[in-house]
Amino acid sequence: MIIIRKIDDIPENLPDPVATIGNFDGVHRGHCEIFRRVRQAARDRNGVSVAITFFPHPLKVLAPAKSFKLITTYSQKEALIESSGIDYLVSIPFSREFAGISAGEFVREILVDRIGMKKIIIGYDYAFGRKREGDVHLLRKLGMRFGFEVEMLEQIGDGETPFSSSMIRSLIENGDVKGAVPLLGRFFSIGGPVVSGLQRGKVLGFATANVVPEEELLPKPGVYAVKVEYSGTIYDGACNIGFNPTFKNGELTVEAHILDFEEDIYGRELRIHFIERIRDERKFSDVGDLKKAIEKDVAACREILTGVTLDLDRMKG
Repeated sequence: MIIIRKIDDIPENLPDPVATIGNFDGVHRGHCEIFRRVRQAARDRNGVSVAITFFPHPLKVLAPAKSFKLITTYSQKEALIESSGIDYLVSIPFSREFAGISAGEFVREILVDRIGMKKIIIGYDYAFGRKREGDVHLLRKLGMRFGFEVEMLEQIGDGETPFSSSMIRSLIENGDVKGAVPLLGRFFSIGGPVVSGLQRGKVLGFATANVVPEEELLPKPGVYAVKVEYSGTIYDGACNIGFNPTFKNGELTVEAHILDFEEDIYGRELRIHFIERIRDERKFSDVGDLKKAIEKDVAACREILTGVTLDLDRMKG
């Protein structure tokens, strides 16, 4: 996939481009179905597939005070779109100035004049441009004028639940990482460097990797059965997200205990894939009770993770 980060860098004379446009937060199954349709339409006309998105996310610019957490980092989003088979990703720098451009100007100056779009495929509820005026009705009107086709996809889901970023975000924030899998099409994951912690895990007999996640969105505090990706290998693990109330830390931490693992990995990168929630975080009366609870958690994780596998190529985002 060729990634274009400036409008002026869009190459001239792309062959019969078929495009889609969106924020694609999480790159979930609904997005992947749109990408599949775009690829197929491009193949049908011997053209190229183009996904158009924005950086940063428009809400980060237009409503910075809003409590809005992205499901993936931008680099993850790029990797996931690439794995979908799209030929070109156009990542348009988003600013308040850019937000003032009308939908008509955007279509004419960027989609038509710069990209040369011959067809656009969008989701049923997507809108863009100033005051979100760029809906399917305007696109069809402009398509007649500029000579491109418009295809709108109806709501994509599994028959019961629509695939939506807001639904996925809500599930994860409420700790239902298992429930998010059918919508995402993969296990939710976070990643980042391992930093030095307070070494309490070793004292308890369960060494933990204190991870500083790059992602904004974290599952609800609690204990989770996880798969830990380290240096190209997947390990079983248990992860605690929370404030360590037994020790009154007061600071949110992400700590992963990798089962049957003893390497020193300070400063290295880990990715934690969340399989299932075990329990809420809670305060214990003493360290002995906490240790017993951790032993029970680890046993539960071993049982849950038996037979659960990850495809690293598929999960590389």
